Amino acid sequence: MPDFLSFIGEILWGSVMIYLLLGCGVWFTWRTGYVQFRYIRKFWRSLLGSLTPQAGGLTSFQVLCVSLAARVGSGNLAGVAIAITVGGPGAVFWMWVSAFVGMASSFAESSLAQLYKEKDTNGHFRGGPAWYMARGLGMRWMGVVFSVFLLLAYGLIFNTVQANSMARALEFAFDTPKLLSGIVGGLVILVLITRSLRQLARVMQWLAPVMALLWVCASLLISLWHIVEIPAIIEMIIRSAFGWQEAGAGAVGYTVSQALTNGFQRGMFSNEAGMGSTPNIAAAAASWPPHPAAQGIVQMIGVFIDTIIICTASAMVVLLSGHDTEIVTHSGIHLIQQSMSVLVGSWGAGFVAFIMTLFALTSITANYLYAKNNLAFLNLHNRVSIWILRMITLAMVLVGSLLSLPVVWQLADIIMALMAITNLTALLLLSPVVRIIARDYLRQRKLGVRPVFNARYYPDIEQQLAPGAWDEPPRE
Repeated sequence: MPDFLSFIGEILWGSVMIYLLLGCGVWFTWRTGYVQFRYIRKFWRSLLGSLTPQAGGLTSFQVLCVSLAARVGSGNLAGVAIAITVGGPGAVFWMWVSAFVGMASSFAESSLAQLYKEKDTNGHFRGGPAWYMARGLGMRWMGVVFSVFLLLAYGLIFNTVQANSMARALEFAFDTPKLLSGIVGGLVILVLITRSLRQLARVMQWLAPVMALLWVCASLLISLWHIVEIPAIIEMIIRSAFGWQEAGAGAVGYTVSQALTNGFQRGMFSNEAGMGSTPNIAAAAASWPPHPAAQGIVQMIGVFIDTIIICTASAMVVLLSGHDTEIVTHSGIHLIQQSMSVLVGSWGAGFVAFIMTLFALTSITANYLYAKNNLAFLNLHNRVSIWILRMITLAMVLVGSLLSLPVVWQLADIIMALMAITNLTALLLLSPVVRIIARDYLRQRKLGVRPVFNARYYPDIEQQLAPGAWDEPPRE
């Protein structure tokens, strides 16, 4: 079975996903007027603006924190270590590339989720890829297919990845039995997922930034302590990314391919740009300013923080330690722990285990929210279905803590690819709408006015929208 899964994963990632991710990222970079580069200087202002509370939905900052909770998980620790192990230091460079091109895809999917959102019976906003496939493309069947993929990914597979890394980290640091980690982790998750969306958003808006800052600050202090080595590390990353280190060995093509593939795989698993997950929570925001593109820009910040900042922090820990990455095949979290122990002493493994536990628990909670949202699209949002989802989530936490890691990561790669292919296909078909949203937002910004989306200016789009979502744009 592992060999078969590896074969399928190599076909999807070696022949389809790399070109699709790069192509879509470049396409939307151009179609949106290079929005991620034009607004990178204004990220801080957008972040401050996202704090403004609005009626009918969560604040954009709360939504950003929930999406960060989902993004920041084992991919930022174990995933980075695996990428370096398999693809070499050059994989880090391709992670950075995946982030910058992925920011445009993230802008597109989150803006569309905002545009095609609708209100549920409680007056809260819902939306996501399934909704813009149904409303924007008129292909409800495609939305159903995507929802099934997402339920498999976020209700099952990805939870096992997070639980597996958490259990392995705790076992390595404290000799905690994996079964005990699974049981205790499951009980904590049960307490969290029985809370309402607003309650969870309030928890995530302080927990997600704190746990991310803890890890980044630790890495930053280590990097400053070894600052004389940083230039050599950066040079090694770039040389390895293009095969310059291996040129003499005649293995340039293979090495670059491995670095690029693993960099994009782990980068995407971490930042989720283009995969169709983040739009499920992005639609829940009452965006401020009241324009779909505003939420797209806020979610680009999440991709930047996740990959450029947090994943780079993990990469620095591994590369500065000088630890032999080749001795670790799939135990990425162990490599991070060993590297941290080399740099700061024996307590480093325990610190990584603590951070990994926070990352895993918040990711699993956010995964549950994504899966629950798609139950609503499938008209299965009832008490029985929700409790079934909760029990499956707990079961996956328990099973994931006991499974072998190679199988878990291989399944995650396959289901991630299937989700992304479905979502990116819809994004490409809706790219004219993305262009309209971006141009409308940028035009108003250039005029020096607060961007407000008025659907009446776009009759073809207006007839696709849910009643009450954008009918009456707020006035100054």
